[in-house]
Amino acid sequence: MTEQAQRLISEVVLFATIAADNGKLIGVATLNSEKSLNALSLPMVELLLPQLQLWKDDPQVAMVLLQGAGDKAFCAGGDIRDLYHTMRENPATYQHYVEDFFTKEYSLDYLIHTFDKPVLVWGNGIVMGGGLGLMAGASHRVVTGTSRIAMPEMAIGLYPDVGGSWFLNRMPPGCGLFLGLTGASINAADAKLIDLADHFIPHDKKSLVLEKLKAIRWGNTITLNHQKLSDELLNLEEMSRNQQPASQIRLHQTAIAKLGENLDLATAMQAILDMPNDDSWLSKAKVSLQYGSPITAHIVYRLLQLGQSKILADSFRLELGLSVQCGKLGEFTEGVRALLIDKDQKPQWLYPDVAAVPASVIDELFRSPWPADQHPLQELGRVH
Repeated sequence: MTEQAQRLISEVVLFATIAADNGKLIGVATLNSEKSLNALSLPMVELLLPQLQLWKDDPQVAMVLLQGAGDKAFCAGGDIRDLYHTMRENPATYQHYVEDFFTKEYSLDYLIHTFDKPVLVWGNGIVMGGGLGLMAGASHRVVTGTSRIAMPEMAIGLYPDVGGSWFLNRMPPGCGLFLGLTGASINAADAKLIDLADHFIPHDKKSLVLEKLKAIRWGNTITLNHQKLSDELLNLEEMSRNQQPASQIRLHQTAIAKLGENLDLATAMQAILDMPNDDSWLSKAKVSLQYGSPITAHIVYRLLQLGQSKILADSFRLELGLSVQCGKLGEFTEGVRALLIDKDQKPQWLYPDVAAVPASVIDELFRSPWPADQHPLQELGRVH
């Protein structure tokens, strides 16, 4: 690789440290691709993984801040165009690039989930798909007035991955199924309600937040550092409580909760379409549900039926197999084509509706492509 190519790749994530007043360091990682709304690319992941590990091991670094460049988005999802071209050129075959992309992405997500030091994610603007994977596992997740959070994979024939099998199962009744099937965009109040965010702080207070972070007397006790950060963010949140938007989910929570009453998939989808009080938010969710992949709907439903995994690493191992199988099937390729490449928004899904999808297709998607001792994430979570 040429020196210029290396420089260009390194610029997709900017790394810096800020010295706190007592000499401790704050590691700052900035996703730096405003044109793509900071979509998470493989070069980004390959830079973030080793740097976060270095900060985790450095006793001088007290905490990490993860943010996106610009004011429009923290991260609008995964940069999946390279995945699309690989899958299109090699249909119905196992692809090492697909495995490599998701293996590294899920390893990064897992590292954030298990990072012992405080990790603050500034979830301003658009936070979707792969961006939510980065934010969901952080210890301190801040949302702002413009935060728009979604898992819209129904529209591309994938499924809510990046830990979705873990956090969708931990939401209030019905919420995981509703959001997984509709890809509905939620705001800051919604994110706090379903435990995808911890604090609401307006984006124009960010410089004040940085000042407060520098002033914290960081120590060597990680638990106390977590508490110090939480206390500071709570104080800042209290100053802005009246600016938090109204929750959209709360307005429909009674109807959403009924989706968790062991309904079969077709009944649950019809229940969403029949929900009353059809405001613009719910109307968009219904349109997205009808647009989405019937295969994805089955994947989401089965992930919720499987319930809560007791081991986070197992969730990512399950998802890696699913994602590789989705890359082979063709539904994912078609979804990306219709939405992001040709942009005709007329996907030719493999099956016309959920009733037409054979159970054997979903069974195959959930079958791991590897023996247990050869799984690419077999070492995830293991103590040596």
